[in-house]
Amino acid sequence: MKRFGKVIGFSALMTTMLAMTACGEVEETTNSDESSISTVTIGTASQGGTYYIYGGGLASLLESDLDVTSNVEVTGGPVHNMQLVQGGEIDIGMITMGPGYEGYTGTGEWAEGQELTDVRIAFPMYTTPFHWWALESSEVEDISDIEGQQVGVGPAGGTSGTYLPMIHDLLDLNTNNVQAGASDMTSQQMDGQLDIIGFAAGIPISAVTEVETQEDITFFGLDGERRDQVIEELPFFDEFTIPADTYETLDEDLETIALFNFGIVHKDMDEEFVYDLVKHYHENQDQMITTHSAAEEAVPEAIKNNQDIPLHPGAIKYYEEIDIDLPEEVLSE
Repeated sequence: MKRFGKVIGFSALMTTMLAMTACGEVEETTNSDESSISTVTIGTASQGGTYYIYGGGLASLLESDLDVTSNVEVTGGPVHNMQLVQGGEIDIGMITMGPGYEGYTGTGEWAEGQELTDVRIAFPMYTTPFHWWALESSEVEDISDIEGQQVGVGPAGGTSGTYLPMIHDLLDLNTNNVQAGASDMTSQQMDGQLDIIGFAAGIPISAVTEVETQEDITFFGLDGERRDQVIEELPFFDEFTIPADTYETLDEDLETIALFNFGIVHKDMDEEFVYDLVKHYHENQDQMITTHSAAEEAVPEAIKNNQDIPLHPGAIKYYEEIDIDLPEEVLSE
């Protein structure tokens, strides 16, 4: 297991949890030959971000392949989803590895010492790179140019809203961070109320595409000594390159940092349902790619990008069945 340094976060969004198991809100039916689950709730993030789109694709797959109805919910993002799955308030959540590790081990300040050990990894998703963009008229061209400025950083509880303020603090940028959803931030940017936005999501981000069709924008990432500084302090980050063809107005590859994403469930989720979910998820990857191109990374081998949080037994059953050599650390107790 990796050793991670202490990170600075924010107070948990939720101060109470419902006392229920993760399957407590799932409707059951006696007509299924495999799993009794007929309805699930999928926790995503803000509208305009990749999670929300991806969640819709997952819901369609569950409906078409497993005859399971899904309620796709807007949430605060990965931090919030860790808490919601732990408390049994959603059935499937989407997380990045940073909040996943910090929540499971209780090491994130946002977790306030609570170890969210009822969470289990179910399936891999894609890489989430961090990048910033600014209106060209702002003359912001580099991360150092945002010092002392007002910057949109995403919703509280999301990957962006959690880690961008930390990154800005680590780099002594003294930014005034505005926490809001992707759609709200881009609306403010197009209205001239917000010059700079930082965000993390599977690429391309639809909200960014919307902005660049109406405004001239400049992209910038994180590289060199600044990137090294962030990865040293927050070692669950990796180096990443955003290809130049990701956006119409991005004319060269962009160096930055990234986290990998996973789908999570509660440890008590029905084992046959999780097995069926993971199996159909991988066997219908083309359907997920149609939903969002980021799903091209959602191959079975990508499950090994997690070496810290246990897998759900239903997921273990599937991956062992297709001969994926799982790390010993992730085999459920």
